[in-house]
Amino acid sequence: MKPLIKLGILASGSGSNAQRLWNYFSSSDAISVALVASNRASAGVVARAAQDRVPCAVFEATPEGFADLLAKFHAAGVQAVFLAGFLKPLPLAWIAHFSGKIWNLHPSLLPKFGGVGMYGMHVHRAVVAAGAVETGITLHEVTERYDEGPLCFQARAAVLPSDTPELVAKKIHALELEHVPVELERLLRARFLGA
Repeated sequence: MKPLIKLGILASGSGSNAQRLWNYFSSSDAISVALVASNRASAGVVARAAQDRVPCAVFEATPEGFADLLAKFHAAGVQAVFLAGFLKPLPLAWIAHFSGKIWNLHPSLLPKFGGVGMYGMHVHRAVVAAGAVETGITLHEVTERYDEGPLCFQARAAVLPSDTPELVAKKIHALELEHVPVELERLLRARFLGA
């Protein structure tokens, strides 16, 4: 039986979360990763996709590039999109086209430590500098307001006084690998299958 839900993934970095997703969904009877795309040809996600023989596109993060990528997503049958460390704002047309079917992973407990410029180590440094006692991950719907879409899932981790931003990053990455595939599957099944 062919998967019913085809997922597109956008990533700008190493691609460990994206790889975790396509491996996780490889045995699913309902969901498949149809196409991975990156705005950086040198991004680790591109090499990971090539190694695992996952369809991957590299595109320019310009209006024309996004339009071309949307056409490729259509050709691949992509119905929903996940941002796995994608660092460029999406065009409003994309957000409208995939309304309610596009999600982002953010490495903090939104609404704390969110917004433009808050990604990766910038977030973890801000968490430590603020003396926060906890942090975590957030899955949220993407809307036209950056990092302000409806929250779908959060997982938490304690921040110890001795924690460095690098230690916080490790805790966050462990949460991402543990929770994101399961929670994204839940969201996709609820959205498309009513399950």
